[in-house]
Amino acid sequence: MHEPNEKAQAGARPIVYVRKVAVEDLPEDIKEQASGAGLTSLYAIGNEEGEQLALVRDRELAFVVARQNDMTPVSVH
Repeated sequence: MHEPNEKAQAGARPIVYVRKVAVEDLPEDIKEQASGAGLTSLYAIGNEEGEQLALVRDRELAFVVARQNDMTPVSVH
């Protein structure tokens, strides 16, 4: 049987990290879409293991998306 971790037992929301990324550092297909929209940077939302969960247009939206998905966003510089 699966044992829930301590965070899940305590009802804690998972932490995700929000950081600015340069469009030029992204995969080609994403780079094309972002550049076509006139963007030079996006904001990545990533989990504690470093997995990228989402890319969004701006920092404020990244925080909104994280909270709407029951996650606790934290800025990374």
